[in-house]
Amino acid sequence: MPDRLFCGHELTSELRLIPQPIRLLSGTIPGVTRAVQQTTRDLRRHNRAALLSQLYLHGPGSRLELMRASGLSSATVSNVVSDLVADGLVAEAGSIDSDGGRPRTLLRVRPEFGHVVGVDIGETHLQAGLFDFALTTVATATYPIADAKLDPEKLAALAISGIADVIAQVPGPVLGVGIGVPGVVKSGGLVHAPTLGWSGVPFTSMVRAGVDGPLFVDNCARTLGQAEMWRGAGRGADRAIIALLGVGIGAAMTADSGRGVTSTTSEWGHTVIQVGGAACRCGSRGCLEAYVGAEAILRSYRALPGATRLRASDTESRLVELVTRAAEPGAAATVLDTTAEYLGIGISNLVNLLAPDRVVLSGWAGETLGPAILPAVRDAVRRHALDYMYGQTEIELGQLGQEAVALGAATLPIGQLLSTGGHPLA
Repeated sequence: MPDRLFCGHELTSELRLIPQPIRLLSGTIPGVTRAVQQTTRDLRRHNRAALLSQLYLHGPGSRLELMRASGLSSATVSNVVSDLVADGLVAEAGSIDSDGGRPRTLLRVRPEFGHVVGVDIGETHLQAGLFDFALTTVATATYPIADAKLDPEKLAALAISGIADVIAQVPGPVLGVGIGVPGVVKSGGLVHAPTLGWSGVPFTSMVRAGVDGPLFVDNCARTLGQAEMWRGAGRGADRAIIALLGVGIGAAMTADSGRGVTSTTSEWGHTVIQVGGAACRCGSRGCLEAYVGAEAILRSYRALPGATRLRASDTESRLVELVTRAAEPGAAATVLDTTAEYLGIGISNLVNLLAPDRVVLSGWAGETLGPAILPAVRDAVRRHALDYMYGQTEIELGQLGQEAVALGAATLPIGQLLSTGGHPLA
C-alpha cells in the first residue's frame, strides 16, 4: 500500500498513572509531580474530546453554545477551540446574530482534515468506501461475492484490495480503517459468526497483515446503528433500534446520551416467531431470519402457486425484481404482504421488550423492501405491540442508502479519533 496511507504518531490507547516512588529532593516530589502533569494532560484531552464531539455530532455551533453544552468556562472553550483550529480539525463557518450583541462566529469540523475507510463485509457483496472527515462519500468500490461459504482468508484478501482501491482514487491522509462483519467480534479480533461457519476466526489479524495503520473491526449492525444515529434516520432519538436487513437479520440498540452514542447488538434474527417453523441456517426452526431474510423471501416466493422465474442472477437483483413485480396482484405481492407481517411481529417484540422511541429499517434489503412494505409493517406492529408502547415508537426507513454499512464501519476510526480529542490514532 502507498507509504502515505496513514499519518500520525504513536499513541497509547490507555493512559495509566504509575507514579515513581516518592522521594524528597530539594523540596520536590517526583512521583506526585508526574501524576499531576499526567492528570493535567488527561483533563486537556477530555476537554478537547468533549468540544470536538459536540461539533462533530451536533453540527456547527458558537463558542457560547459549546460553553452551554459542555459546562466549561469561556477561557477553557476559547483555548481548546484555538488548539483545534490550529491543528486543522475545526474551522470558522460564518456567523449568526446574537441577542443584542455582536454576531457569534460559528465553528464546524473540517471535512478536509483527512479520510477514513469503511468496509462492509456482506454475504452478497463486499463494499469499500472512502469518506472525508465529515463522512461524505468520496469513493466506493463494490465486489460481488458468489461463494456462499464466505471463506475468511479470501474475504480478508478482498478487503485489503478494496481498501487499496478506494485510497488510490483520492490523494490525502487516511486516518484509519473500519470494517463491519456479520458476526460477533471478541477480544483479540476473533470473529464468531455461526451462520457463516466462522468460530473464532482471526479475521482482524488477516486484514491487519495488509493494512499499515489503525484498523478497527466490529459487528456490522452495531456500526450501522452508530451511522444512522450520527448521520441518518436515528438522529434526535434517545433510544433507537436500527434493524439491518439483508441475507441475515440483525439489530442494534442505540442510545444517545448527548455526549455520544452507545450501541449494543442482538441476535434478533434468531429469535423464534413460529414454533416448529421454517428451518433456519443457524440450526433452529422458526427464526425471524427464516422468514424475512432476503434469501428466505425469495424462497417463499418460489414456493407459491403462480410464481414465475425471476430473471436476475444474484440475490440483490432478484429482490429488486420481486419488489417491482409486487406492484401488481399476484405471488410477488402476496409474499411481500407475508414478509411485512412477520417483520412487524419481530419489531413488535422489540418494542414491547425495549421501549424504543424509534425503529429504523436499514441495510441493503431494508432499502429495497422498505418503501413497498413500510405501511404494512407499521400496521402489523400496531396490532401486535402493546398500545401504549406502539404509541411512543416511530418506525422509519434508513437514510444512508446502499453505502450504509460501509459508512457505519467508517465511524469506528472517527469515533476513536473523537475520543482522543483529535489526536492521531495508534
